Amino acid sequence: MGYIGNRPADSYTSFAVQHFTTSATTTYSLDNPVANENEIALFINNVRQEPGSSYAYTASGTTLTLSTATSASDTMYCVFIGKAVQTVTPASGSVTNDMLAGSIANAKLANSSITLNGSAVSLGGSATVGGSNTPAFRAFNSSTQNVSNTTLTTLSFNSETFDSDGKYDTSNGRFTPAEAGKYVLFANVRTDDTNTYQFELEIRTSAENAIVKCSRTNTNQGGNSYSVYTIADLSADEYAFVTAYHNQGGTRTLLAGTAEAFFGGFKLIGA
Repeated sequence: MGYIGNRPADSYTSFAVQHFTTSATTTYSLDNPVANENEIALFINNVRQEPGSSYAYTASGTTLTLSTATSASDTMYCVFIGKAVQTVTPASGSVTNDMLAGSIANAKLANSSITLNGSAVSLGGSATVGGSNTPAFRAFNSSTQNVSNTTLTTLSFNSETFDSDGKYDTSNGRFTPAEAGKYVLFANVRTDDTNTYQFELEIRTSAENAIVKCSRTNTNQGGNSYSVYTIADLSADEYAFVTAYHNQGGTRTLLAGTAEAFFGGFKLIGA
């Protein structure tokens, strides 16, 4: 049979009927609450009664009130014609917190945890969908550092601008991520002299030695900046650090400061 509206979840059901044990009274209790008398059809001695306050009966909630008292010899029953005759699936977006015993926001799933980005997250907690670019750090050198002739020198970068997970070691100038992944690494230094010489800046790892190098001749007056960056595939315990080298004689001094000498990096999401 055709119908208009939402598809019923269950098949049609029968009207509910209630039989009363009569007595000399005008008040009876209904098995099912109703909004008003028009939601029931009342029969006394098999004669249908007219609803309304000026007629045979009124009804509200579970209270049925007759205009004239019955007697013990009468038969009386009612049919709940206002009761739902089908179960309908609620429209999408129509269910609110007020319609539930609990709160939608605090509803619990069957499992105690879900997995985001390969990691289990307990329900009721929080997680960043898509992951985060951590561990992440940026360190700088708070004092000048000398690079001797023909000496591969590990740069100190002894102070931190930030270190999200505490994975940068200011004592040794090393970043050890503690979790495998692909990391963007970058470094910059600036010399303080005006001599012409070749200078090399490298990012290295404990497993691969040099992974990226900046090597060029300084010809600018007032010193020159050297920058290097790369994407490195690091294991959990593999550390990254920065070195400098030159073979031009004498000692070269690198300037200090957050804008002059820095080393940083962060993990790539999903890589």
